Amino acid sequence: MQRPQPHPHLHIAPADWWTSFLVMVRSAEEQQRARVLIESLRTFGGPLSGCPVWVLVPDTADVLPTLQDLGEVILFPFEVAANLQATYFSAKVSACAVAESEAPRGVRSLVWLDPCTLILQPPYQLDLTGAVAAFRPVHIRNVGSLASEPLDPYWTGIYRAVGLEAVRQEVESFVDGQRLRPYYNTHVFAWDPSSGLATRWLDSFRALATDRSFRDGPCQDELHHIFLHQAVLSALVTRHLAPEQVRLLPPDYNYPLHLHQRVPPERRTLSLGRLVTPVYEEHFPSPDTLGDIQIEEPLSAWLASRHS
Repeated sequence: MQRPQPHPHLHIAPADWWTSFLVMVRSAEEQQRARVLIESLRTFGGPLSGCPVWVLVPDTADVLPTLQDLGEVILFPFEVAANLQATYFSAKVSACAVAESEAPRGVRSLVWLDPCTLILQPPYQLDLTGAVAAFRPVHIRNVGSLASEPLDPYWTGIYRAVGLEAVRQEVESFVDGQRLRPYYNTHVFAWDPSSGLATRWLDSFRALATDRSFRDGPCQDELHHIFLHQAVLSALVTRHLAPEQVRLLPPDYNYPLHLHQRVPPERRTLSLGRLVTPVYEEHFPSPDTLGDIQIEEPLSAWLASRHS
């Protein structure tokens, strides 16, 4: 397969839209998921349905996406630094940095979407009018730092690397209800490319991922390694953005279908169609995988036609 070659500069026309959506494709499975995701945007995205979608393709991918039949779709080939390729989610961090650097003047909202996402209502909150970034808190604590406890060596190292000291803000994890220092989910999020947030993310992520004492110490186990990208981004958001610049998305964004049975009953969704950007991870939404979540028409037929 002949790959698109990485390039120093993509020549993209000035933005006709203030919002652009980003999705990364590395395999045939991700390409199929990305196709359904883009189709969901085109079908259910309302005024944002025609926004450009940038398909980011790392040099480590084993597929050349063919998605240009889905409206304004732009392929973005990019490189992942050799010294980062063994680090979890290095391609995501690199993709965001290159998208930020290539964003045309006038784009004020870059919206990252993991391929396992659907857009089922107009995602108005991802248009950053009045904000610099938009995030959901994490679903579960995982490596998050409890607000009631001192920083552990992992978060101390991350805060030191980004120049962050005392933190007063807190978030609550959606599924297990833990009060945490700011810790954000990265299935779906948005940021203003003029903020330079993604460039800082790549720089800080690279510094920590290649720091042997940190990697072999606080970050030596797999869980801390996996979530390093998310922890670094969360610390950078807290360091560089005022609380009023960060839009905390409501629960119908990034709703975790894959964790639905663990969501407290009072927080569970009753209907798939009420969600804006649900994520599903392993299993594509269908009556067989959603349990007690109702799927009304015409959404039910739309999903059935895309379920393989």
